[in-house]
Amino acid sequence: MQKSLVLRIGGVATLVLGLAACDPNMQTGLSPDAQRAAGGAVAGAVVAKALNENVTTGAAIGAAGGALCDDVGVCQRRY
Repeated sequence: MQKSLVLRIGGVATLVLGLAACDPNMQTGLSPDAQRAAGGAVAGAVVAKALNENVTTGAAIGAAGGALCDDVGVCQRRY
C-alpha cells in the first residue's frame, strides 16, 4: 500500500513538472541553473525510489546533474 501511494505521488509530480517545463514564458524568479537543479532533484528522487535506493542520495545526485548539465555541454543554454 505504501509503495503504491509513493509511486502515484511521484508520477503526478513528474507529470506536473514536465508540463510546467513546457511553458516558455514561465517566470519563477529562479535562475535556470536552480530550475534544472530542482527538476534534477525530483527526477533523481523518483528514480531512486523506484529502484529501492536512498532517496536523499538520488535527489542530491539529480540536483548536481541538473545544475551542471549545461556546464559540461549535455543540455543547451537558452538564456
